[in-house]
Amino acid sequence: MTSLRKLGSSGLQVFPLALGGNVFGWTADEAQSFAVLDAYTAAGGNFVDTADTYSSWVPGNEGGESETVLGKWFAASGRRSDVVLATKVGAHPSYKGLAAATIKAGAEESLRRLGTDYIDLYYTHFDDETVPVEEIITALDQLVKEGKVREIAASNISAERLRASLDFSEREGLARYVALQPHYNLVSRDTYEGALQDTAADAGLAAVPYYALAAGFLTGKYRPGTTVDSPRAGGATQHLESERGQKVLAALDKVAQERGAEIATVALAWLASRPTVTAPIASARTVEQLPALLAVAELQLTDQDLTELTEASA
Repeated sequence: MTSLRKLGSSGLQVFPLALGGNVFGWTADEAQSFAVLDAYTAAGGNFVDTADTYSSWVPGNEGGESETVLGKWFAASGRRSDVVLATKVGAHPSYKGLAAATIKAGAEESLRRLGTDYIDLYYTHFDDETVPVEEIITALDQLVKEGKVREIAASNISAERLRASLDFSEREGLARYVALQPHYNLVSRDTYEGALQDTAADAGLAAVPYYALAAGFLTGKYRPGTTVDSPRAGGATQHLESERGQKVLAALDKVAQERGAEIATVALAWLASRPTVTAPIASARTVEQLPALLAVAELQLTDQDLTELTEASA
C-alpha cells in the first residue's frame, strides 16, 4: 500500500499523484472518465483535481462539465468520502474573478454539480488583483466556517499576493492557504522556483503542480519527425524546438532505461522529489495511460538520477 503524503499543514492525506479532471467531459467521455476514476481509486489513488471552468473552452460547453461527470461518478460509486476532492473558483465564464459574491456563488454551483455538501480543497484558480486579499480570504473563510470547504489553496498567484494572503489569515485568525498549485515541470521551472517556492517553503505549503508532464511532452511520445493526434500537441511540440527540451528528453531516456521505468514516471518522480512538492497533477484520458502515472508512488530515483535531470533542465 502506497503511503499517503500530508498536504501541507492540513489534516488531509493524499496519494503522491493527483488525478487531473480537466479531461472529464472533454477528451474523455463519461464512460471513459468513470473507468479512469475506478482504476485510479482501485490502485489506492485518492486525490482528484478539477475546476468549475473545465471544459468551457470546448465549443458548445459552458464550463462545469468535469464537475458534473465527477458528481455522477460519486453517486454511482459511493466513493465520495474516499476521495480528497479539489476544485477551483474564479475562471468559470459565468463566475469570473474573486469578488466575495462570486466566490460564494461559484462554490454553491460547484457543490451542486459535484452532488456533495463539501469540497476538501478549494483553490482560487487565478489571482484577481482587482480584489483585496482581505476580501478573498474572508469569503473563503466563510465557506470553511459553513462546512462547505475543508481547506483553502491558491493557484496562479504572485509571491507577494500569496504572502499578503497568509499574513492576513494569521493576523485575523482566519482560514489559511495550505497548498499552492503552480505551473511547474522539468521544462518549465522558472515561474515557480525562486520567490514563489521560497514563500511556499517558509509557510509550509504543499505544492501540487499542474502541467506536470508539460501537456504530454514529458511522456516522451513527442519526437522530431513524429505527429501525435492530441488536442494538446501544439503545447507539447514547442518544447521539442528548445535546447532545454532536447536535453531533458535525452536525460529522461537514459534514466528511464536504467530504472526500467516509463519516461512519464521518471518526469513525475523528479517533480515529486522537489522541495515543497507533495503531489504532481497528471490526467489520463484512458485506463491504459494510468499505470505510468501511478508508478510515481513506487519509483525511487537515485541522487545521481535527480542531479542528471536537474542539470539537463537548468
